[in-house]
Amino acid sequence: MSESNAPTEAELEAGRQAYALDRAHVFHSWQAQETFKPLTVVKAEGSLVWDGDGNELIDLSAQLVFTNLGHQHPKVVRGIVEQAGKLCTIAPQHVNDARSEAARLITEVAGDGFEHVFFTNGGADANEHAVRMARLHTGRRKVLSAYRSYHGGTDLAINVTGDPRRIPNDHGDAGTVHFFAPFLYRSNFHASTEAEECERALAYLENLIRMEGPQTIAAIILETIPGTAGIMVPPPGYLAGVRELCDKYDLIYIADEVMAGFGRTGNWFGVQREGVSPDLITFAKGVNSGYVPLGGVIIPEPIYRSFATRAYPGGLTYSGHPLACAAAVAAINAMTEEKVVENAARLGEEIISPALQEIAANHVSVGEVRGVGAFWAIELVSNPETKEPLAPYGGSSPAMSEVTAGLLKGGVLPFTNFNRIHVVPALNIPDDQLRRGLAVIDDALSIADSHVEG
Repeated sequence: MSESNAPTEAELEAGRQAYALDRAHVFHSWQAQETFKPLTVVKAEGSLVWDGDGNELIDLSAQLVFTNLGHQHPKVVRGIVEQAGKLCTIAPQHVNDARSEAARLITEVAGDGFEHVFFTNGGADANEHAVRMARLHTGRRKVLSAYRSYHGGTDLAINVTGDPRRIPNDHGDAGTVHFFAPFLYRSNFHASTEAEECERALAYLENLIRMEGPQTIAAIILETIPGTAGIMVPPPGYLAGVRELCDKYDLIYIADEVMAGFGRTGNWFGVQREGVSPDLITFAKGVNSGYVPLGGVIIPEPIYRSFATRAYPGGLTYSGHPLACAAAVAAINAMTEEKVVENAARLGEEIISPALQEIAANHVSVGEVRGVGAFWAIELVSNPETKEPLAPYGGSSPAMSEVTAGLLKGGVLPFTNFNRIHVVPALNIPDDQLRRGLAVIDDALSIADSHVEG
């Protein structure tokens, strides 16, 4: 433990009181309420957090993959404080300088052709509004989205989502159609190479478009790199192929960059890795390191023109909230000044990828490692030959619970989902902390190895 930063007894007591109040009054997301035992965090700084028992943990989760600048970055904290002293809030129909500057900076890093931003409170409503814009622009209703995806928890966003959290909320009337995107390790196309996977996935998608009727489809929405669903980096050419299909059939291509955006992949946006230009880009999370809730839709001129002389039928009370936008301005400026995006690429190339390749070679429970930048997943299996996952799709298992407990005991706050460990640290995590965290993962995977058949 870093003694100088360790929580005081007063902070630990406050944490104990907070836990008691949480269990008495807080209703948690995605949980069975009475069996859930949340971790108390009493303090955080950079890529370190301290739990309710005073244990120091290296945060390799970036929380839900959004603290791209780590915890308590002084420039972002200062930006929020200064804005609070000047203008805490204002209705969205009024100009405020924080929103204006945030919009300018966001369009600047989005690149040519993207000149306008509609601000939301987070990623789910960003995706809701992007779909609404596409439907209004095209006059069509259907939206195509991938299985193994996550687009948010609101009504339309959860129906567009392709992971099992959709199913209890899916009544088949949201105008959504799901398809299989490429994922070579668990290929639905009987492919043996990335090139085959790409070609067959695109041929299947085009056939689906034809069978559904292009004249009924408003948009295709894709996470550029699916995040919570498994960090499956699309094979070279796939996103370009989706762009071509959208052009061929006059569909809107919505790039969901809520998790991949703002440096996570080693580019400002994941689509920039392949030089692909979508029709709409959604963002949230990393735009301001999650310090104040913010999301949005980045809009090019053709779709903007649809609402130039007719009112856009949508809005939010907190659209472009000054505190959230001030945090975004400070975060984007800090990322530029400190070369955080470039550092994310370096972390992936020089530290994470080599370490995970070595981990994969040393542990029979590791079926595959994959990722880019500071955006990686370790796929755990109980049988390397059959690729049987260590936990079922859509659930957990005693084996995965043991692995997670081992990570926490070793001093790592992990991001685990189903049968995977995600390595998604802050983009400015110190090299030594990242290496220590990866070593803890290496040690904990001996637990997973003990559950491998044979």
